[in-house]
Amino acid sequence: MSQINASASGTYAFDDQFKVNRLGYGTMQLTGEGTWGPYDDPNNAVSVIKKAVDLGINFFDTADSYGPWFADRYLAEGLKSASNRDEIFISDKVGQTRQGPGVWTPHGEPSYLRQQVEVSLMTLGIDHEDLLFLHRIDSHFSVAEQVGELKKLQDEGKIKHIGLSQVTVGQIKEAQKYAKIDAVENLYNVSDHRDDDVLDYAESQHMAFVPWFPLNTGKLTGANSPLAKIANKYKASPAQIALAWLLKRSGNVLPIPGTSSVAHLEDNVAAASIKLSDDDFKAITNLGVSNR
Repeated sequence: MSQINASASGTYAFDDQFKVNRLGYGTMQLTGEGTWGPYDDPNNAVSVIKKAVDLGINFFDTADSYGPWFADRYLAEGLKSASNRDEIFISDKVGQTRQGPGVWTPHGEPSYLRQQVEVSLMTLGIDHEDLLFLHRIDSHFSVAEQVGELKKLQDEGKIKHIGLSQVTVGQIKEAQKYAKIDAVENLYNVSDHRDDDVLDYAESQHMAFVPWFPLNTGKLTGANSPLAKIANKYKASPAQIALAWLLKRSGNVLPIPGTSSVAHLEDNVAAASIKLSDDDFKAITNLGVSNR
């Protein structure tokens, strides 16, 4: 495990100044049950972040609604002593309110989005958001109002790049009328890749595609399943093959597997070195649910 490093996943350039290793880390699991409240071992949460940096991860995904804000606090603490802090890229999200465990309510009122960005900047200890996602489009407000407010914050220097989460191609095109969209974060994995069209559109527009729930293998696992057989061929786990599949899918895909375990983190990063053959990639693709 001492040889594994996220750099084996290749790189993605958000701009001329910021290039990240494609295999990142998501902080969602560093909270209490239902993504609510503090994690039961905050010191371990910070240790996992520090270990991720040691393993070459320089792309971290978080959100104000994870906790709320508990994951951000652990992330800020874990990155505080990183020798390469200036080379670490954080994607953040605003636009979801929380009323309890497992409860998520979109809220896109412009003044609320602005408030959440300002509080997140303080919580993370940064002066700008590298990448800020609108966590969900709120149907109670126009896309122009929601994305337009993020554009104002961008013009003020508080956001570098703007992204959208869980959107359709049509919604991306609508948002592009009001701001440059540099990333999309949608549900996407080896078991469920019904958003192939969104990924393909993002690639055509030079946008990063960040798949959430990247380790879900659904019903594809089992001792005699095709995915398990391919995993055995590479002397890997089905989850590692699921990450390798995402990395091969397109050069704009940035998987963000999350975990609260250092051992699982090492296993995830080890997937960066797995290079699937074209035939195995096609075989795995055909196992999942797609709209193609």
